[in-house]
Amino acid sequence: MNIVQNLKIIKESIGSDVQLVAVSKTKPPDMILEVYRSGHLDFGENKVQELLDKKESLPDDIRWHMIGHLQSNKVKYIAPFVYLVHSVDSQKILKTLNKEGGKNNRVIDCLLQVHIAKEDSKFGFDEEELKLLLDSGTFREMKYVRIRGVMGMATFTDDFELVRTEFRDLKRIFDQLKEDYFSDQSGFSILSMGMSGDYIVALEEGSNMVRIGSQIFGERNYNK
Repeated sequence: MNIVQNLKIIKESIGSDVQLVAVSKTKPPDMILEVYRSGHLDFGENKVQELLDKKESLPDDIRWHMIGHLQSNKVKYIAPFVYLVHSVDSQKILKTLNKEGGKNNRVIDCLLQVHIAKEDSKFGFDEEELKLLLDSGTFREMKYVRIRGVMGMATFTDDFELVRTEFRDLKRIFDQLKEDYFSDQSGFSILSMGMSGDYIVALEEGSNMVRIGSQIFGERNYNK
């Protein structure tokens, strides 16, 4: 398997206007290094400890994306360097990121995770919770987080019309938040939706950031 060739095929298929996060969870550093040496810098991990271990042994200019559910007691470990946190799914996590950003004197870029799937196992805000957060005085006082956009995961299903409906709903929410809360902020620009199994549908519905692992690195190693 030629993972660099896989990466090239994916990049050609999504176009230059879409950012690709190579999901490297469970993959060894040597595979990540191979992709890095081809010029790709954005990698996604879903566990803090695995991310920290890999950061220690890989080049400093890699842009690490935290894409998994984040516990507040783990935020301090990634706050000094994380490039983008995709999975802000509660006010508590956002407050913790703001606190740790202040300690490190850096603004942490974040995406608000929206619950769009029909599965209870998925995390994220619903639309009403998003509005309550963004209208709150607590949010307006946060100086060390920057909301760059939204992220959502569709239902894991072969019913691509359902997936399309969910992605379309997230695009509507993104547009509404942009108009109501971030109209003067050019940095609010990321609509992150789509993974290996559904990214084509996501792109058709307006995604400009996709998270792809198995189509680059091969199937995950669940024994790790």
